[in-house]
Amino acid sequence: MEPTPADPCREREIGELTLTGRLTQASNATFVAADDTGLTVVYKPVLGERELWDFPTGTLARREVAAHRVSALGGFDVVPWTTMVDGPLGEGSAQVWIEVDDLADEGCDIVPADRVPDGWFPIMLGEDGNGTAVAVVHADDERLRRIAVFDALINNADRKAGHVLPAGGRLYGCDHGVSFHTDPKLRTLLWGWAGEPLNRTEQAAVLAVVDGVDQLASLIADDEVAALVARAERLLAEGLPEPDDLGPSVPWPLW
Repeated sequence: MEPTPADPCREREIGELTLTGRLTQASNATFVAADDTGLTVVYKPVLGERELWDFPTGTLARREVAAHRVSALGGFDVVPWTTMVDGPLGEGSAQVWIEVDDLADEGCDIVPADRVPDGWFPIMLGEDGNGTAVAVVHADDERLRRIAVFDALINNADRKAGHVLPAGGRLYGCDHGVSFHTDPKLRTLLWGWAGEPLNRTEQAAVLAVVDGVDQLASLIADDEVAALVARAERLLAEGLPEPDDLGPSVPWPLW
């Protein structure tokens, strides 16, 4: 793969794409592709999206682009540059490839329930294959908190640990196709700050997204834009949300 660009979140031109591989574990048809400059991207054609009962068919690619737009508007810098392209398999989203740092971790782990590290939040308890009590935990890390605020704003239904990508000392996010629903859908491993008020930097980020929300009009439906503004208002007034009993609060699988 080509190395991750110095700033993978910045806007750039993506030329004609050639498929170079496929991510076989993805739920939808997902390909690795390169343009004529050698830039590597993750390409998700609309034709490869499987139908979901709760999201309109053929909308996931634009939700991926909308997630980047929100990330950029708020200065979250979580989502690599993502845009719509006319690729080898038709219209779809293209996102700059992140070369993950294999020596870093995403700040999430499974540990013995009685050995939660200092500075880590226990999110859920369970048992491993031997019946030993274990805890799913994540670090009290400012980079993860930024992702948690971003996810609450876009109503991300799928923040697995594997959707957090460590690279160059930063943490990026990927796979935001099941976001922006009008109903509460937040499913995440990053619940450690639930109920905490936003700090000033986070408040400014959320307000910046609201100020630029018209930029989402071509990507998600009007009622979804309105729902995002309503979530922003709740975040500013009430802080980060807490899990509720309306549905699962964590994604599956967890990684």
